[in-house]
Amino acid sequence: MSDALFADEVVTHACVRFVRVPGLAGEIALITIDNGHDHTRPSTFGPGGLASLDGALDEIAARTPAPVAIAVTGKPFVFAVGADLSGVPAITSAEQAREVAEAGHRVFGRLKDAAVPTFAFVNGAALGGGLELALHCSYRTISGGAFVAFPEVFLGLVPGWGGTQLLPDLIGIDGAVSVVVENALAQNKMTPGPKAAELGIADAVFEPADFLERSLEWAAGVLNGDVVVRRPAVDRSAWDDALARARGIVAARTRNASPGALRAVELLDLARAGVEDDAFAAGTAAEDDALTDLLMSDELRAGLYSFDLLNRRAKRPAGAPDRMLARQVTKVGVVGAGLMASQLALLFVRRLEVPVVLTDVDQSRVDKGVGYVHGELEKLAGRSRLSPDRLNRLKRLVTGSLDKAAFADADLVIEAVFEELKVKQQVFAEVEAVVSAECVLATNTSALSVTEMAAELQHPERVVGLHFFNPVAVLPLLEVVRAERTDDATLATAFAVGKALGKSCVLVADAPAFVVNRLLTRFLGEVTAAVDAGTPVAVAERALEPLGLPMTPFELLSLVGPPVALHVAERMHEAFPDRFAVGEGLRRMVELGKTSVFSEPGVVDPDLAGIDAGDSPLTAEELRDRAERALAQEIRLMLDEGVVQAVQDIDLCMLLGAGWPFWLGGISAHLDRAGVSAAVTGQRFLPRGVASLPA
Repeated sequence: MSDALFADEVVTHACVRFVRVPGLAGEIALITIDNGHDHTRPSTFGPGGLASLDGALDEIAARTPAPVAIAVTGKPFVFAVGADLSGVPAITSAEQAREVAEAGHRVFGRLKDAAVPTFAFVNGAALGGGLELALHCSYRTISGGAFVAFPEVFLGLVPGWGGTQLLPDLIGIDGAVSVVVENALAQNKMTPGPKAAELGIADAVFEPADFLERSLEWAAGVLNGDVVVRRPAVDRSAWDDALARARGIVAARTRNASPGALRAVELLDLARAGVEDDAFAAGTAAEDDALTDLLMSDELRAGLYSFDLLNRRAKRPAGAPDRMLARQVTKVGVVGAGLMASQLALLFVRRLEVPVVLTDVDQSRVDKGVGYVHGELEKLAGRSRLSPDRLNRLKRLVTGSLDKAAFADADLVIEAVFEELKVKQQVFAEVEAVVSAECVLATNTSALSVTEMAAELQHPERVVGLHFFNPVAVLPLLEVVRAERTDDATLATAFAVGKALGKSCVLVADAPAFVVNRLLTRFLGEVTAAVDAGTPVAVAERALEPLGLPMTPFELLSLVGPPVALHVAERMHEAFPDRFAVGEGLRRMVELGKTSVFSEPGVVDPDLAGIDAGDSPLTAEELRDRAERALAQEIRLMLDEGVVQAVQDIDLCMLLGAGWPFWLGGISAHLDRAGVSAAVTGQRFLPRGVASLPA
C-alpha cells in the first residue's frame, strides 16, 4: 500500500515485549499498538501502521524459543479505531482502493492463521478495523470501560477487513445485523464492554484498573486448560430472517439510497458459509470488491466530508468569539413551563448542575413543568443512569415560581413561550427589570427576529438566540443566533453554555428561520405546493426517496407539527413572498386539528380528501427536481446574505439538526453531484475533490 497516499498518517506503532506469566511455561508475545498520542487522538491503521504490525509479527515469528501465544492490546483508553481515512481523498483509482482493502486482510489474517493461540485484550475503544483486528484473534477479553462498534455503514462504507464474515460466525447473524447495520444507522450507536461480552464478542470482561494483568492471567488459564471457553453453535437457519430484518432497517433508515448499507447486507449474507478456508477467502474477496467500489464512490467521499465536519468544524465553530470572554453561568432561568421549556430545564440541570427555575402564568403550569423535570430525572435513575444521591441533588436544583424576581441572581435566562413577537418582547422587558446588567437573555425562537425582540431593551447587546431542536435531549445541533447588537461576551457565553450542554454549536445570523427551518420550510413548501396543484399525496410522499432522507415529507410534517409548520411558513412568506408560499392543504390540516395527512399508513385522512385535487400534477421526478432546485437557490441566497460563515455550516446544520444522511454530504455535495448547483446558481458549492471524487 503506497505511503504516498497517506502522507499525513499518524503511524500506529506495534511494540512487542515478551511476557512471562506465573504458572505458564513459555512466553506470551504482547503487542501494544500505540500512535504516541493520548486518547484524544486514537490509534488508526494506515500503511505505516499495518507495516508496523506486520513487522511485529515477523519479530515474534523469529523468536527462539517461540512464544506460546500472541496477545494484542492498545494504549490507555484506546484499543484501535480502524483504518486511517486521512489518505482516502488522495485515492484516485480502483487499483489503489483495492490495495488498501487487501493490505488489511493480509496483515490481520496473520493473527487468524497464527501457529499459536492469539488473544485480543480490548482495553478501550475498538471501532471498525480495531474491532476487526480483535475478531481475527482466537480469544478476546474486554474492559468494562471499553466500547465497540462498526461505524462503517454510518459513513457509507462496510466493515471491509473481515468484520462482515467473522462477526456473524462468532455471535450469530442476528447479533451481527444489530452491530453492523442497525447500530451504525442509529447514529453510530456503541456497544459497551459488558454488553459486548453478553453478545459473545468478548469471552471475558475485567475492570479497567487491573485489566491487563487480569487478561494475562486469564490467557494463561486458557493456555493451561484451567479456563475453558465455550461458545454456542451458530444457527445457520437464522440467516434468512435476520437478513430480512437487515433489509427492513436499511429501507426504513436510508430508503435504500446508501450503497454502503446495501453492500453490508450482501456481505453478511455471504457469511452464512462460515469462516473455514475457502468460504472465508470468498467472503474477504467480496469485502475487497465492496471496499474498492465504495472507496471510489462519490457517496463515500461525501460521507467522509460529513464525518470531518462533525469531528473538526463542529468542535471549533466558525466565527465564534474568544472563549475567554464567556461569563460563568451559576443559575439559569426558564420562562415558560410547557414541554419545550421543561425539556430545556431538564437539559440545563443535568448538564450544568446549577439551580434552574421555571416561571409561567399560573401555578398549575409551573407545577406541571417542574413535575415533568423531576419525573424524567426519576426515569433516568430507574435505568441506573443517575445515582440516588445525584437524583436527589438534581431534583432539589429545579424549582418553579410565578414571580420573575426568582431570576434576580440568574446568569442566563432563556424564554420558550408562544411564538409571538410582542409576547416575547414583553417577557424580555419583564426579565430585564429584575436581572443583573450582565445576565444573558436568550430566546429559543425558531423563526422570529432576535434583533426585533431586543430592540426596546436597555441592554439589547446581551440578547442572543439559542435555537434548540426537538427533542432537545436527542438532537445535537444548537443554532447560536447573533442579533445586530449582540456583543462578543454574550456570544462567547452562549457558545460556552452550548458546549457544556453537549451540543454542537453553529453561528448563524439573525435571518428569518435561521438555517435548518429555512431550508426545511422551503423544501416542504415545494412538496405541499405540488400537492395543492394536484400531485397525488402518495407520489409526493415517495418523490424524495432517492435522497435517502430519514423521514418522508409528511413524516417530517407530523413530527414538526402542522401548527408549527404553518407558523414558520407564514413568517417566511412575510419575509420572502416570492419563494415561500403558505399551502392551502396545510392550512386545512391546522383548521381541522390534524397531526398527519394519513389516518392510517398510506391512507389519506378522509377529512382531508381532495387536498390533491388540483389539475397540474407533477411526477415524482419533477417534484424531486423542483425541491432540489429550490434548496440550491436558497443555499446560495443564504451564503450571499451571510447567514453562515460558509456552506460547510449549512451542511453541518442539516446533518445535526435535520438528521440528513452522511452520504449526501449534508446537502450541498449532493446538489453538486447531481448538477443542480451549477444549473441553478452557475457554480458548485464545494470544489471538486471535496465531498466527491477528484476531477
